[in-house]
This record gives sequence, structure tokens and C-alpha cells, in this order.
Amino acid sequence: MYHLMKGIYMQATKKEEYSVLILGLDNAGKTTLLEQLKRIYNEGRSVPADKIVPTVGQNMSHVTVGKMHMKLWDVGGQENLRSLWRAYYSDCHAIVFVVDSTDRARIEECRNSLQAVVTDDTTEGIPVLMLANKQDRDDSMEVEDIKEIFNKIAEHLSARDSRVLPISALKGTGVREAAEWLAIRLARNKQYRPPNRR
Repeated sequence: MYHLMKGIYMQATKKEEYSVLILGLDNAGKTTLLEQLKRIYNEGRSVPADKIVPTVGQNMSHVTVGKMHMKLWDVGGQENLRSLWRAYYSDCHAIVFVVDSTDRARIEECRNSLQAVVTDDTTEGIPVLMLANKQDRDDSMEVEDIKEIFNKIAEHLSARDSRVLPISALKGTGVREAAEWLAIRLARNKQYRPPNRR
């Protein structure tokens, strides 16, 4: 009886945690976004922007947005690493897809990569947040233009929460709003994909 009660108590006292995948092509700004989230929500503990190197494999960090504990997975976006993304889908609670708004040459490649993510059966029903990054640059595409390009994918997202938001991961503009949007959607989707306990 003691062991049963102890197990119930330990389960009740463990924190709920949500896994969030940060995906996108290489050089989209995924790692810069992760470091900016750490700077905002982990009392400044992050790597300076000039020290960030491209992710080969993965980076993982924890942040707490309000009362929401998130485990963030920044997964490499080089073409030869994208096949690894699928290994994370079944355990994630949301996907953040980062788009380089200045990379017009690869916008179709970016759209095709996102389409492959959202049409995978394992990601069905989870929130997808697309971030139009590098909006601080003069040569960036307008958010409306990026939305237009990705409207073709919208039909696959009809049963879940999805949004396109403008950000500058480097300057931090829009990052807090993106995190707050995620926290609300994760809580809303709790019945469909319950949090992990830690």
C-alpha cells in the first residue's frame, strides 16, 4: 500500500513537460532562435550570437514559459540530416518550422520540406508554428508573401493549430510572442497529446 501511494504521489509531483521540435533548412536561424529563447526564459544563460555554429545533429535545452515546461530540440537542417527529423515526430508535442525570409532561392525547397513534415501521419494533430525569420533584414520577403507560398500546405493543417509569425531570432523581435503562442496551443492540445512527466 505504501509503495502504491508513494508512486501516485511521485506521479502527481512530477512536472509536466512538452517536447517542441525546431526544424527548418540549414542557416534558417534555428539555433539562434533556441539561444534567444534561453536568453529570454533562462535568465540570460545562452551562447552569444557571434559564437553560434551550425547544428550538426541536435541541440537540446529546457525553457519555462509561464508555467509551461518545454524541452526544445533544435535538429540540424542540412539536406543529409532531414531524414532524421522523422525519428522525433512521435515524441513531440509541437513543431516550430523556421524559414529564412532572405533565402528566395530555396523557398520552394523549404515549402517542400515543411509539406513532408505536416503530411507525415506521426505529426497529425500537433500544433505547427512557422516563423518567418530574419525580418530585421532589408532583403527579407514580406510575411504576407511567405504566407502566400505556404498556403498550399494549409489544407493539411486544417485539423490543428497553425500560424505564421514574423521574427528576428538575432534581435529577439517576436520571439516572446512565438513562445507564448506555443504555450497556449500546447495546453489546448493536452488531451490529444499528453505531456511527459519529469
